[in-house]
Amino acid sequence: MDFSGKVVLVTGGSRGIGAETVRKIVSLGGSAVIHYGSNQAAAQGLADEVGRDNCHLVKGELSQTGAATGIWREALDWKGRIDALVNNAGVFLEEDRKGTDDVWRDTWARTLQINLISTADLCREAINHWMDGAHGGAIVNVASRAAFRGDSPNHWSYAASKGAMVSLTKTLARAYSGNGIYTYCVAPGFVSTEMAQAEFDKDPALRAQLLKEVPCGDIAPASEIANAICFFAAGMATHASGQTLDINGASYVR
Repeated sequence: MDFSGKVVLVTGGSRGIGAETVRKIVSLGGSAVIHYGSNQAAAQGLADEVGRDNCHLVKGELSQTGAATGIWREALDWKGRIDALVNNAGVFLEEDRKGTDDVWRDTWARTLQINLISTADLCREAINHWMDGAHGGAIVNVASRAAFRGDSPNHWSYAASKGAMVSLTKTLARAYSGNGIYTYCVAPGFVSTEMAQAEFDKDPALRAQLLKEVPCGDIAPASEIANAICFFAAGMATHASGQTLDINGASYVR
């Protein structure tokens, strides 16, 4: 894989899968735009680690309508080009089906806005840019095993948002692969990230319970997901456009 001369925008790029993806891109000769929401310290720490000349930080709250447009434009201004987009940012919010209507709807709205609508907004910006410039690009959407297997009784909106992301990926691939714009999806199971650790902290027995379902015997390191993302973003498998790669330790095999 080679990212020499390429610029990649990674949303949710300051931690977890996003941060590992940034590290991989830079190690392969590329430049990364690191989008982050609120954790400026983590973003700056990562920028120092990979080298300030190799990255650019963009702050943006994807829960806000229209934020994706501003993020894209600021990212594009850095070097005047973006060659690949990695839609990694996401939330894993619990719903209470017996809770109030307002809280129920707010949880759904926030989850869909961050996990799905902002992804669609960024895909739109990327495709318009690449179509207008008469050159192609790659989009990698980070979905979840939940898109296919479903999730817990408290995570309806999360599973729904990730399932929709898979359908979005297929649609974009069918529509724009002929223009050199290739769209892919990766669908991790539980990954060793801060978001996963937060779930383990809430339920100490959860980790052992999850491992019983994983034939590989452990929770996937974020670096393995980053490897798959970079494989697609680097243009190593253009004829896989529209496909979803499962990375879940054989816990769900389709």
